[in-house]
Amino acid sequence: MQRLKSTLDRIDRKGYGAYKDLQGSYDLGTFTLFVDRVQRDPFAPPSLIRIRTKENHLDPTLFENPVRRIAFEDFLTRMVGRAAHTVVRGNRGSGGSGKIEIQRPSQVVIPRTSMVVESGYIETRMAAGLPARGRSVDARAAREMLLDELPEIVRRALSPEGVDKTAARGHVEVVEDADHLRGLLPPLGLVAFVADGAVLPRESGASDLPLREGATPFRSPDEFRVSVELPNRGGASGMGVPEGVTLIAGGGFHGKSTLLSALSWGVYDHVPGDGRELVVTRSDAVKIRAEDGRSVAGVDISAMIGELPGGRSTETFSTSNASGSTSQATNIAEALEVGTSLLLVDEDTSATNFMIQDERMRELVQREPISPFIDLVRPLHRLLGVSTIVVVGGVGDYLDVADRVILLEDYEPRDATSEAREVREKFPPRAPLAGEKEVHLPGARHVDPASIDLRRGKRETARGKGLHTIEIGRERVDLSYLEQLAESGQTEAVARIIGGFAAGKGKRGVREVAASALAAIENDRLDSLGNFRGHPGELSLPRAHEVAAAINRIRSMDTDTGKRA
Repeated sequence: MQRLKSTLDRIDRKGYGAYKDLQGSYDLGTFTLFVDRVQRDPFAPPSLIRIRTKENHLDPTLFENPVRRIAFEDFLTRMVGRAAHTVVRGNRGSGGSGKIEIQRPSQVVIPRTSMVVESGYIETRMAAGLPARGRSVDARAAREMLLDELPEIVRRALSPEGVDKTAARGHVEVVEDADHLRGLLPPLGLVAFVADGAVLPRESGASDLPLREGATPFRSPDEFRVSVELPNRGGASGMGVPEGVTLIAGGGFHGKSTLLSALSWGVYDHVPGDGRELVVTRSDAVKIRAEDGRSVAGVDISAMIGELPGGRSTETFSTSNASGSTSQATNIAEALEVGTSLLLVDEDTSATNFMIQDERMRELVQREPISPFIDLVRPLHRLLGVSTIVVVGGVGDYLDVADRVILLEDYEPRDATSEAREVREKFPPRAPLAGEKEVHLPGARHVDPASIDLRRGKRETARGKGLHTIEIGRERVDLSYLEQLAESGQTEAVARIIGGFAAGKGKRGVREVAASALAAIENDRLDSLGNFRGHPGELSLPRAHEVAAAINRIRSMDTDTGKRA
């Protein structure tokens, strides 16, 4: 501690660059402070610091297995964030002076680099805006930050007297129950589960917080109610969605898309109080939509779209400007390439001509290369084991292919399968559907890393820019339509995975790139993602599907295609 004080006294009022002398480690009693990287000026990205407690006196049962460890690290990250918000005075000078921050988590619980819990210590990775008067060192404010506020954050968020043991245990147990429930889905023949009492609506379209007032708690139709036994909560009941083709129908504003959105986020565990703690979906579920204008590189969409005008094959389809139908077909093919057992589709965000073609248009348009999705959903399940949950509000022909129909009225679901059967008999299609198509897994593609140019001037760049953009060299890759990206830390991790692949040699399959990167992370944690200037405290774990989706949207990417899988 004395060494830190002496250094601060020595550099007081010197040019801001004198803060470089702080880099290193300092014994502050109950914890060690590491100053890993110092910002070049008060307006630059903040300095990176770590706090490592000398011991871990917290209850070891809270992190006794991988699921609990992830949940407890999430809990402590949130605790540190709240403590910093309460304790730290904030801006004390020019630029970002005086701020102490930790990675800001979303409502989901996923592995992050912000917190490391081990049996012998706890390490917190943070960012600090070292304070300045203009562009000179403000040692008095820095002492207040590092010697007063940081110890208080440790006391409130990382010590036995500061950690709320009941809240910590509740947090861990909720996550463990959700993870256990997700593991029950395949043996029960289910693709999703929505607990009775769940709160599905969000605060707004720009917020992932639950709607606090006016939300109707979910209640399963009796026909779909499933009871499960969870390790901590005990018994729980809710709506089980079986494998096959499930139709979610209803009028506008009655909750159809809200339910589908909750299911799409069910691939993640959620924090207590989110309302969707026990809304779980198979972890490989993929939300599919149209994406006009996206680039496509050598994707096999021939099962959905046949030969194009001019004799263009769709077994290796490429374009720099995909249409609604070709983009949606591509998104399905890419999901199948990575591996999925569940597709989630909303009529509102789909290409109409991809979803269905009625008999009048079939009669008029004789040379239609598109096989409508309505003809594909059943063979996808029958031949490939891929189930579909589809939201429809205006396409009644989907009643003919659905195994079950869930009707939402005033946000309350009920089983309308028998009614749908009566409707089909009362209003039969004017002509029979074209019939089930034969579907196949898309051909395997191999990506040439040399086609991904990381150069940006004199340096190489692969980094995330917020939630929905990554920069690969001079190219900005748009991820706006990846609706299951939860945090910007995932986007940054995806960028680093792509950067590592692009810097290597040898063509590899898209699925292989994603799978091998995530396997390495499982062994070595997210810290393994490349070299860092300072600690890697802003990363979150992505799914293989989002890693692959980002690779697939790099416009410069070259692929070659092998035989169908």
